[in-house]
Amino acid sequence: MPVPAPNAVPLSKAQIFVRRLSSFLVLWTVILTALFSGNKLVSDGVFLLIMVLLAATGLREFYALVEKRGLFCFKYCGLAGGVLLMVGTFFNLEGKLGLANSPARVNDFETSFLILFVLGLCLRQFVSKVNDSGIVAIATTLFGLMYVPWLLNFIQKINFFPHVEGHFYLLYFVLITKFSDTGAYVVGSLIGRHKMIPRISPGKTWEGFGGAIVVSMLASLLFVRLAGDHMPAMNAVHAVVLGAVLSSAAVVGDLIESLFKREARVKDSGHIFPGIGGILDLLDSLLFNAPIMYIYLRHVLHTP
Repeated sequence: MPVPAPNAVPLSKAQIFVRRLSSFLVLWTVILTALFSGNKLVSDGVFLLIMVLLAATGLREFYALVEKRGLFCFKYCGLAGGVLLMVGTFFNLEGKLGLANSPARVNDFETSFLILFVLGLCLRQFVSKVNDSGIVAIATTLFGLMYVPWLLNFIQKINFFPHVEGHFYLLYFVLITKFSDTGAYVVGSLIGRHKMIPRISPGKTWEGFGGAIVVSMLASLLFVRLAGDHMPAMNAVHAVVLGAVLSSAAVVGDLIESLFKREARVKDSGHIFPGIGGILDLLDSLLFNAPIMYIYLRHVLHTP
């Protein structure tokens, strides 16, 4: 008769943070190593594969939260739509569909896809025999698609942004986001006293929020200085502004995912990483930062 395993000792907040940071660094080291490899087949293939895996896994976790909340969604339609959206955007950015080097053309593709996706969800509801809450099912499925794959798609848009070295802007926004998380944790742990929104995330403090902004701005200034000619449009003013904006959005993104988990009454979005959580727990602070970085890159730094 097997001996029952002893109860696992709960991880401390510091251990969870270190594990999440380590998993994040390993993941993005693989992505960025491929991107900077110099081999286009490798860089594009690895990049697309990981983006699709992140989108599909994150979307599956989101729909699991929806179901735990007691709501209905068309999970498999959403997963299929998420993969098609990621792949379609990739081929548009590569010039295999539509016009190459045209951000507006890619945005038109996404808009058309979302319109057809909503129409498809309505048709799916027509033939559903187990769900009589069409509005809820369509709304939750569509929101999941936009919350995970659509927001992640902006990472692709940054990477393939025309006439610039998109890899460096991608590396920049990922690092600044993680420096925000690190600054919030360190400062919040040392001097955090005033809770931000305790009913959603009891551990977040205003002191930690301030630490996130300061650390991100310093990291932004240092990165821009080291990048030099690889990011010619960036200067100290842009570095400070983006450092403050990206760090603030990272905290908000983390709080949004915490809100979803609290409503579903779960601690983590998934169990891919034991003691850490799921893909959404690693991506939460990046999801809203990706479109912010893209919009700033397109409309402030460059206007192709």
